[in-house]
Amino acid sequence: MYLPLVVGVDGSGPSLRAVDWAADEALLHGLPLLVLFASRWERYEGDALARELGKPSARVPADDILRAAAGRARRRHTDLVVTAETVPDEAEHALVCAGRNASMIVLGSRGRSGFADRLLGSVCRTVAAGSDCPVVVLRGDHDNRADGGRRDGLVVGIGEAPASVLRFAFTEARARHAPLTAVRAWRCPTPETVDSPLLTGEPARLYEQRAAEELEAALEDAPADVTVRRHTAEGPARSVLSGASAEADLLVIGRRTHARLGRVAHTVLHRSSCPVVVVPERPRER
Repeated sequence: MYLPLVVGVDGSGPSLRAVDWAADEALLHGLPLLVLFASRWERYEGDALARELGKPSARVPADDILRAAAGRARRRHTDLVVTAETVPDEAEHALVCAGRNASMIVLGSRGRSGFADRLLGSVCRTVAAGSDCPVVVLRGDHDNRADGGRRDGLVVGIGEAPASVLRFAFTEARARHAPLTAVRAWRCPTPETVDSPLLTGEPARLYEQRAAEELEAALEDAPADVTVRRHTAEGPARSVLSGASAEADLLVIGRRTHARLGRVAHTVLHRSSCPVVVVPERPRER
């Protein structure tokens, strides 16, 4: 039995776009889709779903939110198995619990300021940090399609323990028939910086060569049916990966510590120009 793909909804525009992305992803992998609405509040005061339902923004009950989101997924892919569930709990706790029996969680990220934005940001960070399964946070100017292919394929960050992250990235690249760029950041220890006039050339080349060797070792077992590109870049990993996201359809990063995001993951989730997948060190196999 395949574990479902879970998408969290709250009636906002970003969460409805997440439904589209999640429906595509579920179809891509032959997974059932679970649309989850979690809130201690009976009604959601928002505009996006209210316009779709033709009701005042303060009069959209949970059942309507869930019904509209599930119907949206079914209309997008008529063959997709879609179920819906309302959980009377805080969104963070409900989604982390759902992740224990899910293949993936997909969340939308709002692009506007205000208290509601901070709440959703907290949900994304908490779920990405604590989930047992990979978590997708939709960032950037994506086109609502998991397999859009508008840019230059997938990017995966290669850190100290890349095995689980790479497994996930290979699976996604294969499903999309897209190239995968593996990125390894490197830095010269202070004061051995590339720009130092006293330390030009050789020190930088040594650190770059070491990074290239570590990248090659990590990719030793790369599958033959996935096109893999190698890229090393000088700079903090969080800046290198955020920059690489500008030309990517999907950015895959790892998470080693349970219930806490590292500095790299935290920064990338805020700065990425494309959807980001946070993969726990030992994600549940699909």
